[in-house]
Order: sequence, then structure tokens, then C-alpha cells
Amino acid sequence: MYAVIPQELSNSFQGIVLTSQEFPELATLITSQFLHGGWWHLISNMSFLWVFGNNIEDRLGHIKYLIFYLACGGFAGLCQWFISMNSAIPSLGASGAISGILSAYVISSPQAKVLTLAILGFFVTTIRIPALVLIGFFFIQNVIAGIASLQAAANMSVETGGVAYWAHIGGFIAGLILAPVLGIFHSDNWN
Repeated sequence: MYAVIPQELSNSFQGIVLTSQEFPELATLITSQFLHGGWWHLISNMSFLWVFGNNIEDRLGHIKYLIFYLACGGFAGLCQWFISMNSAIPSLGASGAISGILSAYVISSPQAKVLTLAILGFFVTTIRIPALVLIGFFFIQNVIAGIASLQAAANMSVETGGVAYWAHIGGFIAGLILAPVLGIFHSDNWN
């Protein structure tokens, strides 16, 4: 198992027909979802998966959920690759797939209140925020940062590493498309 390296994935798409030599590079679109760049990366992804993932799994069942998760993550990897085809910076993590889960959650339960940790100066408390607001903020923040990363790369003519914003955006969009196809719609029973 290893991460997606956009430059190597681009090289695998050079031929008209994919051979078994290219398969390992294509497989990174799946294997990269199970690797993380450190404990904080892993813990933050698993926290989002814990809060939102079980609701979507309850809706879809185990097999459809696995397919949904891997498809969102794979599409997320392709989106990040498309933006940075010549990059040698590895891309890894579950956040593209989890972004798809977030968009499915917004479709199914937009009014649900999410218990959120709030840090106000020296005070730490919890507040309940509507899922649509919380996840909408997440998506808008990623779009703004994604556009900024494109501008930074264009202006400096260097590679920008760090957060794969376009993977988050791609996973989110994949979730918006796939969730209704797999039968996830808004239901007042799930709020």
C-alpha cells in the first residue's frame, strides 16, 4: 500500500491501453485512503468518520457504504491528481472519502445538530450547530483554500504541499452525486 504520487499516476496514463504495470499506480487511488501523514491526520479523519460515517452506513448498509466510501476517495484522488499532475508530492489520507460522507450527511440530515467543540479564548465549551452550516463552512473553506493554492502555485512556480484541498472538494462532489444514486435522500426521521 502506498500514496498517490501525481507524477507517477500521470506516467501510467501515457499509453492507450493500461497494462498490469500501470495497475499499482492506479491502485494508489484506493490504498492511499488507508495511509495518513501522522497521528493528528489520522485522529482528525477518524473523528469525522466516527461522527458522520455511522449515519451514512446505517442508510446504505455495509457493502454499499464501502463502495460509496472507496468511490468518493478514488474520485477525490483523481481530482487532486488533475490539479497537480506533475507533482512529486505524495497525496494520502481518508479525508477525500470522508468529505463524500459529509456531503451525504448534509443531503440526509441537513437540520441535524452536530455537537461541536468551541474554543472561546480560554473557555472551552460545546455548542450544537446545524449540519448544513458546519459542513457548508467546511466545503466553502476548502474551495477558498483550493483556489488560493492554485494561485500560489501559479505565482511562485513552485509546488505547494500540505493539505489536498482539491481531494476534499472532489470527494465532497462525488458524495453529492453518488448519495442520491445509492438512495440517500432527506428524511425527517434521521434528524
